[in-house]
Amino acid sequence: MSDTETTRYDFSLSEPHWQAQWEQAGCFKAEDVPAGDKPKYYVLEMFPYPSGKIHMGHVRNYTLGDVVARYKRAQGFDVLHPMGWDAFGLPAENAARENNADPASWTYANIANMRAELKRMGFSLDWDREIATCDPDYYGQQQKIFLDFWKSGLVERRGGYVNWDPVDMTVLANEQVIDGRGWRSGAIVEKKQLSQWFLRITDFAPELLDGLKTLERWPERVKLMQENWIGFSQGAEVTFPLTQPVDGIENVTVYTTRPDTLFGMSFLAIAPEHPIAKAVAAGNAEAAAFLAECASQGTSEAAIETAEKKGFFTGLKVKNPFTGQDYPVWIANFVLMEYGTGAIFGCPCGDQRDYEFASKYDLPIPVVVSPSPDTLPELQGKALDGDGYIVNSGFLTGLRVAEAKKQAIAELEAMKVGKAVTNWRLRDWGISRQRYWGCPIPVIHCEACGPQAVPDDQLPVALPKDVSFEKPGNPLDHHPTWRHVNCPKCGAAATRETDTFDTFIDSSWYFARFCAPRAATPTNVDAVKHWLPVDQYVGGIEHAILHLLYARFFTRAMERTGHVSVKEPFAGLFTQGMVTHESYKDVDGRWLYPDEVIRSGDSAKHRDTGLPVTVGRVEKMSKSKRNTVDPGVIVERFGADTARWFVLSDNPPERDVEWTETGVQGSFRFVQRLSRLGALIAGEPVVDAPAVLEGEAKKLLKLTHKSIAAVTEALDTFAFNLAVARIYELAGNLAGTTPEDASLLYARRVAMDIIARLVAPMMPHLAEDIFAKLNPGAGLVAQQPWPKADPALLTVDEVTIAVQVNGKLRGTITVPAGQPAEQNIAVAAEAVSTALAGQTIVKQIHVPDRIVNFVVKPA
Repeated sequence: MSDTETTRYDFSLSEPHWQAQWEQAGCFKAEDVPAGDKPKYYVLEMFPYPSGKIHMGHVRNYTLGDVVARYKRAQGFDVLHPMGWDAFGLPAENAARENNADPASWTYANIANMRAELKRMGFSLDWDREIATCDPDYYGQQQKIFLDFWKSGLVERRGGYVNWDPVDMTVLANEQVIDGRGWRSGAIVEKKQLSQWFLRITDFAPELLDGLKTLERWPERVKLMQENWIGFSQGAEVTFPLTQPVDGIENVTVYTTRPDTLFGMSFLAIAPEHPIAKAVAAGNAEAAAFLAECASQGTSEAAIETAEKKGFFTGLKVKNPFTGQDYPVWIANFVLMEYGTGAIFGCPCGDQRDYEFASKYDLPIPVVVSPSPDTLPELQGKALDGDGYIVNSGFLTGLRVAEAKKQAIAELEAMKVGKAVTNWRLRDWGISRQRYWGCPIPVIHCEACGPQAVPDDQLPVALPKDVSFEKPGNPLDHHPTWRHVNCPKCGAAATRETDTFDTFIDSSWYFARFCAPRAATPTNVDAVKHWLPVDQYVGGIEHAILHLLYARFFTRAMERTGHVSVKEPFAGLFTQGMVTHESYKDVDGRWLYPDEVIRSGDSAKHRDTGLPVTVGRVEKMSKSKRNTVDPGVIVERFGADTARWFVLSDNPPERDVEWTETGVQGSFRFVQRLSRLGALIAGEPVVDAPAVLEGEAKKLLKLTHKSIAAVTEALDTFAFNLAVARIYELAGNLAGTTPEDASLLYARRVAMDIIARLVAPMMPHLAEDIFAKLNPGAGLVAQQPWPKADPALLTVDEVTIAVQVNGKLRGTITVPAGQPAEQNIAVAAEAVSTALAGQTIVKQIHVPDRIVNFVVKPA
């Protein structure tokens, strides 16, 4: 047996061993309210949906968070690093429908599988704090929070327009409407008004916007996305009198951000749900048909913006308060009833959407905006919606846009036909879902008393387990007994609310529950005061708007109702890139998994048939394109540390990382080399520190302490790939030394010990293995303090200086740092004496510790 084989690192034995040691020692446990005086650090990765298997995105996400948790723990922080499951939602309910199974059993089986897979990765998680949002112990506390919100005026029940699937008989999110049809049933989706429960997030709109300025450790991209979603705008409400009333309505009020363009009006458009539109449709079959067509498109702004702009002329007209002229009133499919007043005035010159509508229906397009105050530009298929000057507009002519807005609003107010208004794009949060597998809304409906809160002693309102999915729609509506209760106020027969919460609620406060997950109240006030806010939150950019915005709102609402004492839940946010892979298709155009393909250079063939395979783009791993890699297979073949090291080493963590077989093999080889190096040095004689360090020993120790400083800085700034590069460099230099004397024996052991500590957050199992060999009986590296660089060893003794002749590099010299200029010039001249031969030195330029440049001319 070769020496290489005898020293091979067996991760299959090492990794489970050290995981058991960490658990036995309680390395990663945290107290709800710690008694010590350590500073706290709360690390949290966005918790996963229990689909049944972890994917490489999970591996990267939780590895990043685990590096932070282990690093901060070594630095002396009291670290909270919990894990849970975002367990409610449609996939479980759909699986139950298809397999005639219980969603709870399906979900908990998936949780068990994923828990085991995550534990194999060696993440430093406090599993005693594990929660699942589908557990009544969790969602019962969530029901208490909702009722507290209701008491505080943050909950409202009212009608709202929704996407309604008439076959599945449920509300669909905008993302579940595909080409106007329900994603599951294929039925044409209707726009329907239902009574829904809403959380008054708009009450916090100004605060949510201003709060973004305090989030210094959030990516600017995420803050901008939230800022645009909240959508602060200033404009005016303008009242247009109808030339003839309809159904008792005499005026139409419009919200506009461009009152300066009122002289450019071409038409007025109202939403299909506007009272005037309904009044017209009541007596006009064509108008009614148009409203029905509009009801078949989605309710989202994105769906409406991308749809073809369509309209119906009502036959009505309104009078413009500035021009005194009459303009037609149209019903338009691109006007949202939920935004502003449900009506707009169309100025085609200044708005691209209005321009397209006016062009389609041959409406006038008067020019009132120009880059110059003295010209009328020609519009060539595009509105002038930027800055400029107002033209052809009476008293506003010649003013810049900003000043014209002020003057227009002042005139509207003077005429008593308008006023300045601040508007928000953000809408209140509709939280009602007609689904079974979600948190029941804790409300009882009584015909006499109206909606009543479920009493505290009847919480949690638990989901019944004996439901049937044979009928379409919400199984809670069909349950024979669950919904029938007595009114808590008058005692009469009443019914439970059968809608369940939007699952975004489940993830809007879980970080607070983690602080004391077994508390008898939603939060333990002392625990959340200690741990919140989360110091480092890690998750994908796809959650930049909804989840993060809802969590920010929920925290403010919980602060108002006394559940927490902070307004912002996440002090620091990091959004990692995706894990990508090539995609493959066989000769019949079917997608192939990577393990079905053999790559050779730029070509590829099918592993079984030998037929050629088409290599596609490198893109996000997805089940639909089968370009996924099973983490379980990777751990089985290479070990958890290899997978962790690979996802940290290739790219900065905010960028995508391409998963390649060669890259994984390279990481695995480094694991083996480092293990062999550790075993080799552990077997060398142990010597005391020499009185004087010189030569190679001093050079190695200096590099070791520079590496401590560099890796520390890299981990502090999330530059994990740079930390990896520094460890590669130190390990390579260490492997290149030979223990010729006691001094170098000492330096080698110190360097190897430091490598074990530096690599511990990234490859914790291998680090433990090396540390144990170097320091028998010294305990776990997971419990060791982070190494500190010795300032005395960070000083630079020697520098490499570039030597130039007439600005061209002719060589380099290594000299003592800070050496006088005349000595460096003398050494440099000797080093490039051949280049200087036959030349007259006109000038000598010396940049300390960097450059010597000889300016010469022929002798």
